[in-house]
Amino acid sequence: MSRHSSNTLDTDSPPCCFDKMASSTTLKIQFQQSFTPNALRSYLAEFISTFIFVFAVVGSTMASKKMMPDATSDPTSLVVIGIASALGLSSAVYIAAHISGGHANPAVTFGLAIGGHIGAVTTIFYWASQLLGSILACFLLKLSTAGHPIPTHAIAEEMTGFGGAILESVLTFTLVYTVYAVGDTRKGSLGVIGPVAIGFVVGANVLAAGPFTGGSMNPACSFGSALVSGNFKNQAVYWVGPLIGATIAGLLYEHVVFPHSSDSSPPGSPGTVEGPIV
Repeated sequence: MSRHSSNTLDTDSPPCCFDKMASSTTLKIQFQQSFTPNALRSYLAEFISTFIFVFAVVGSTMASKKMMPDATSDPTSLVVIGIASALGLSSAVYIAAHISGGHANPAVTFGLAIGGHIGAVTTIFYWASQLLGSILACFLLKLSTAGHPIPTHAIAEEMTGFGGAILESVLTFTLVYTVYAVGDTRKGSLGVIGPVAIGFVVGANVLAAGPFTGGSMNPACSFGSALVSGNFKNQAVYWVGPLIGATIAGLLYEHVVFPHSSDSSPPGSPGTVEGPIV
């Protein structure tokens, strides 16, 4: 979503009215641009890429429980889920990178919005697309497996919601920071390495935090499985934590590690950080 530095306004208006009109005009422009053909294709790409990722993650979790129903803490299942998360996300990011930026995650979209790379209105439509993709993936898994229980993310019994949110915040920070680093066009294209790096950091985080919070890092994945299963316990952990981590990553990269002054960007993956470049 493009960021606009100026608007056509009546400069004779009082300062207070000018500020309100400027904000109103900017939102109006963003809203209009949110319904262009490119924007609509971006929403569809986010829907499909999130569907692919969530189907892989939730499906692999269901498969592990099906094959090892009595294993409550088997490390093999954790490895399987970690690998599925890495491969699923790498694929999801790759196929959508040139269309929508390949976010497949509301936290990633929020982190890029914090850095000024995507407008507020487009962020809302991206979130809606991602949530719908996750819900459909979980619904189809439940339907196609004859009502097999849909697993949800949960924190360990010995942990508090606060501790879980902190851990999810740290995990999501590493993910969003990686997205910024591999998607920065000032460094040139990383090719297929970009999506692979993003998948790897998610897979590693699942292996590290799976026994504690499930290693979500993705509010859409957590919400979709919770909605279809009907279990919303500790759902706030998987929204608050990731959004805080994404905010810190966006601000740190944009204003400390690699600041820039670009004020224009292509639709779907704006600014100089365009999402994974493939």
